[in-house]
Amino acid sequence: MADGASYSVLVAGASGYAGALAARLVERHPRLELAAVTSRSDAGRRLADLYPHHRVDRELEELDLDRHARVDAAIVAYPHAASAPVVAALRARGVRVVDLSADFRLRDVATYERWYGAHPEPALVADAVYGLPELYRDRLRDATLVAGPGCYPTATILALAPLAPYLDDVVVDAKSGASGAGRAPTDKTHFVTVDENVSPYGVGRHRHMPEIDQELAARGARDVTVTFTPHLLPLDQGELVSCYATLTEAVDVAEVFASAYADEPFVELSARPPGVRDVRETNVCRIHALADERTGKVFVFAAIDNLWKGTASQAIQCLNLMLGLEETTGLLP
Repeated sequence: MADGASYSVLVAGASGYAGALAARLVERHPRLELAAVTSRSDAGRRLADLYPHHRVDRELEELDLDRHARVDAAIVAYPHAASAPVVAALRARGVRVVDLSADFRLRDVATYERWYGAHPEPALVADAVYGLPELYRDRLRDATLVAGPGCYPTATILALAPLAPYLDDVVVDAKSGASGAGRAPTDKTHFVTVDENVSPYGVGRHRHMPEIDQELAARGARDVTVTFTPHLLPLDQGELVSCYATLTEAVDVAEVFASAYADEPFVELSARPPGVRDVRETNVCRIHALADERTGKVFVFAAIDNLWKGTASQAIQCLNLMLGLEETTGLLP
C-alpha cells in the first residue's frame, strides 16, 4: 500500500468497554479507517448513544463476515471461547487480527483448557504472537494474528521482565478499577459493592496466572511460579501492580531497568511510585523499581490504564507494527 494511504479496520464487539475505546482510537487514527463496528447484543443502536464520551457516531451492526471481512485488519473484542471462531473466520479471509480475548494468549493448548475449557480453534494457537510490543516488537511486524495480553499481565510482565533471569520468588499485589470486569453488571462490580470498598478476588486461581508465568519463563525466569492476587478498587479504570521479588543474585536495579526500557516510547521509569492518575487515558506503563536493603527484596510498582495500555490502545500499538506504520501513530498526546 502506498505511503500515506489508510488501512480499513473492523472492530467486532464494539459495545463493550474495550471495543468501544478501540473504535474511538481507530476513528481518530490518521492512517486507519473505521470500516464498521459490530455487536452481538446491541446491533441497531448507535455507539455514540452507548458511550457519548467516545464521540463515535456509528451504528452497531450484526457481524456479517461476507460484508465485514473486506478489511485490512480487525480488532476482535469478544469474550474467550466466543472470540476464537470469529478470529478463525477472519483469518480464513486473509484479515490481520488483534484478538483481545484470552483465546490465543497461552501457547500450550492443554494449559488453556485447564483454565478456560475446551479450545474452539486449537490449530491457530501456534500462529499467534503475544501482543506486548516491548517484548515482541520484531515478531509483531510480521504477525497476522496477535493475542492481546490481559491487563494485569501487561503491567506485571513489564514490571518484572527486566528481572526475569534473576527471579527466585515473586509476590504480586494487583489492584484494578471495575471496568476490568467488563460491561455486564455482576454482584462483584455493582456500585454498592464497590463503593468505599477494596476486596480481593480470584484468590489462588485467577486466569491471568499462567499467562504471567509463561511470559516470565520466556524471558529467562527459571522454575518461578508467581503468587498473584488481584483486588477490585472503587474506580472506573486504572490499574496498579505492586511486585515484591527475591532475586537469585544482587543486581543494579536502576541499571537493569534503564537498559531494558531506554528506548521504549510507552514505558516511563519514575523516581517515585506511580499512581493510576499518572497514566489515565494513555498508552503508558509507568514503573518505579528499587532494592529494599532491610528485606533484601526488589520492589517494583507499575501503573497502567487497564482499558488503554491494558487493552485497546495496546491493540492499536500492535496494529501499527503489523501494518508497517510508526509504532506511536495515533497514540501520542
